[in-house]
Amino acid sequence: MDLSATPSATGPDETMRRYATGRQYELRRGDALAVVTELAAGLRLYSRGDTALTETYGDAQIPPGATGITLAPWANRVEDGVWYLNGKKLQLDITEVSRNNASHGLLRNSSYELVDEDEFSVTLEAAVFPQHGYPFLLRHRVRYELEEDLGLAVRQTLINDSQDPAPFVLGAHPYLRLGDVPSEDLTVSVDAGTRLVADDRLIPRSTEPVGGDFDLRGGRLTGTLELDSAYTDLVFDGGVARHTLRSPDGRTVSLWQDASCGYVHVFVTTEFPGRTKAVAIEPMTGPANAFNSGEGLGWLAPGEQFAMNWGISASLTGTAG
Repeated sequence: MDLSATPSATGPDETMRRYATGRQYELRRGDALAVVTELAAGLRLYSRGDTALTETYGDAQIPPGATGITLAPWANRVEDGVWYLNGKKLQLDITEVSRNNASHGLLRNSSYELVDEDEFSVTLEAAVFPQHGYPFLLRHRVRYELEEDLGLAVRQTLINDSQDPAPFVLGAHPYLRLGDVPSEDLTVSVDAGTRLVADDRLIPRSTEPVGGDFDLRGGRLTGTLELDSAYTDLVFDGGVARHTLRSPDGRTVSLWQDASCGYVHVFVTTEFPGRTKAVAIEPMTGPANAFNSGEGLGWLAPGEQFAMNWGISASLTGTAG
């Protein structure tokens, strides 16, 4: 990615549109850099110095594996794209054809408009318009900020402009990394007590206490894992739950989420382009298929809004041994 060629947010449209993900909003503070995209209000890159802390992609690519995108008005999947409102069957578009699910909300292919920006932050917003399968009008607002400690903080706010209560789940889909350390050499830690047990279409059917390969509380080497699983009963310390990747030299990168996000989805995959393994750690306010199960499902009254907060931090002064 040629960041030196990143256009300003006020330049001509023909310059902006050189990127498959639209306008690129570049935030810098100290040695921290965040690049946010017009498409899906996505996080294209977060780095400290020469150390990339998220997976990224090229100028002409859309986010592979949904990397970095924000998710509204639902995260993850709705089984068969079907749910019921006041006894009426509603059908969402099927966007995960291989499993016949509606996946990752309604804004992953939408552009977000600039609301506000300054030296260290940018706020973008997009509308969810009423449509078949989801007859509500909402706004999804996303604010990224590089904080004084050079960590990245993200606030996602959903606003109901409809005349009726609207159901929702919010989420995000970042993939973490630690520079050039192969992800299979990283140890992943997630302090969660319960796993959602899903079928082969990744629809949760039950829950169970974590155990075996699914118990990440003490840390597991990602090279031994292939995971696509949601967790809950997170441990919040000071109102924040942290999920960490640690390199052999002791450096760490962590995703944190506040108590508005009671779920996290961990996806360890061998299918990310150019990487033998990649690790997505996805904060969510509810799990897959919440529109049908009701688990973690939120409802916004007319005019009401809801916010979730998450972010990424790193400790890059590791100790070998």
